[in-house]
Amino acid sequence: MDIEFNSLQELYQRIRPALRTRMRELHRIGYDYVKEEDVWNYLKENKWCSSTDLSLSEMVSDILGVDEFKLDRYMKDKLKVSTRSIYLEKGDEDDEDEFGIDI
Repeated sequence: MDIEFNSLQELYQRIRPALRTRMRELHRIGYDYVKEEDVWNYLKENKWCSSTDLSLSEMVSDILGVDEFKLDRYMKDKLKVSTRSIYLEKGDEDDEDEFGIDI
């Protein structure tokens, strides 16, 4: 029985339990910053982009077996390219200085 999905969102919702399970495992071994979306994005960009006709079981297997070291490297590389800024004006962050005092 082949299951077809009308969108990536629908597919994501279908395999979300596996993503949640892997995220919990990663949190348990110290990768507290990893979210479900990170596992999805990593596999989508690095493993599934060159694959065709993947079955749900193959995708779930990839999710549960994702290498935490490669995922960690992927996350760190993503952080390198994100733009960071300092908050100097009122309203930039939450109107508190670095010591938690209203300014």
